[in-house]
Amino acid sequence: MVGEIVTDLGPYGAVAWFGRNIPRYRRTFDAFGALRTHLMCLAISLVNNCPYCVHGDGLGLQLAYLRNHGKLFPLCENSVNALCGQSPALIRHRLAVALQRSGLHGEVPWLDRAMTLAVTETPIATDPDEVRIAHLVRMYRTLNRIANTNDTEPDQAHSPLNKDHWLKMRYKGLRAAERA
Repeated sequence: MVGEIVTDLGPYGAVAWFGRNIPRYRRTFDAFGALRTHLMCLAISLVNNCPYCVHGDGLGLQLAYLRNHGKLFPLCENSVNALCGQSPALIRHRLAVALQRSGLHGEVPWLDRAMTLAVTETPIATDPDEVRIAHLVRMYRTLNRIANTNDTEPDQAHSPLNKDHWLKMRYKGLRAAERA
C-alpha cells in the first residue's frame, strides 16, 4: 500500500502524510489498545466501503480478541468482510451485537462514536479521546480512498499482532475447526 500512497500523494506529499499520521496513529494504538483501535478503524473502513482496510483491521481485531480473551470473536472474517457496502446502521448493529455477545459491552460507545464521526463530513472532536478518533477518521478516509482507487488486494492484519506467528496459526486453526 505504501507504493500506492506515494503514487497518489507524490513522494513529498507521502512523506508529509506519513509524518503527520503514523506517529499519531501509534500513540492512539498505545492509548486505546489493539482491540479498540482495530474496532474503530474497521468501523470507519466499513462506512467508507474499503475491502482492503476492512480485511486488515478486521483481522487485527480478530487477533487482538483471541490474544486478550483466548477465544474467537463472534463474527468471522467473512461475516465482517460481507458488511462492506452495507448501511452504517446495519454495520453498527452487527458490530454492536458481536461486541455484546463477546462480553465487550464497554466497547459499544467507542464504536458508536467512531461511526458517528465517520459519517460526519467534517468530524469535530469534543474531548481528547475524540481527537484521537477524529484523526483516525481523517487518516482512514485517505487510506480507504487510495486503496479503493487502486483496487488494492487484501493481504494481512494491519497490526503489530501480525508478527505473532503462533497467534496467527492458533487463529487459523480455531477458525478451521469452527468450519469443520
